[in-house]
Amino acid sequence: MIKEIITYPTPPSVEYATDVRVFNEDIFSLIEDMKDTIEANSIDGLAAFQIGSYYNVIVIKKDDGTFLELINPRIISTKGRVVTTERTAYFPNLSADVTRFETISLIYQDREANQHSLKADGNLSILIQRKIDYTFGSSFLNKLNKEEKKLFQKKLEFGSDIAISESCPTTFKRDYIIKIINVVMIAMVALVIASLLVENKMSQQLWNYQIYLFTTSVVLNIIYFFYAQYEGKQFSSCTSCQIGNIIGTTVISLVKLSAIMLLSYFIM
Repeated sequence: MIKEIITYPTPPSVEYATDVRVFNEDIFSLIEDMKDTIEANSIDGLAAFQIGSYYNVIVIKKDDGTFLELINPRIISTKGRVVTTERTAYFPNLSADVTRFETISLIYQDREANQHSLKADGNLSILIQRKIDYTFGSSFLNKLNKEEKKLFQKKLEFGSDIAISESCPTTFKRDYIIKIINVVMIAMVALVIASLLVENKMSQQLWNYQIYLFTTSVVLNIIYFFYAQYEGKQFSSCTSCQIGNIIGTTVISLVKLSAIMLLSYFIM
């Protein structure tokens, strides 16, 4: 029978899973329900916790379409570390970068209460570890480092795999550089106007100032272009729009600067 998968923010039914002591039809029925639910939702595996059961049971769908039934699984040894991007039915449409053991060895029981051992690596290792989290009333949220947990909390808040609060801020520190550039260009325009009101000898001195301001503005545009890209990487959820904005802002600024300088050349 297909069961409803528990999703956030509903917590698992109990804090810790209870080991199976009696291997009867209730357990076998639970396992079949888990298989049906896996098939119906096109997922790779389930812990009994995820459908509201308090038993320590995990079912994994293997690559060949058969199922691996893990009753009372226990990880007994681990090796290596790996960071993987994970998704789970408990947090629909959300993902997080989780640090896991690369290889695990575990023991478990089958339907006849016979004990087995299993060594898993790669995707199977990650999947089993994620499902075992649920047997402790947990999820990968508790495995995240401080920064990733902060980002994932924002994803939960907005219900999106992109932290919307970081998508495209309206103000940046780089905006101050643009303000300085604009002030410099205003000063350049003022020098052009001033050159019309002074003698030729004084005009030459104003031209020298104009060259200095022009050079300063070009340098500021270069600083803006590279710093803006650095700052933009802090908000990766809208990288493409920021790159377009950075390039556009730089080009417009240089066009204005070139126009002012060209005007200055003919007047001064």
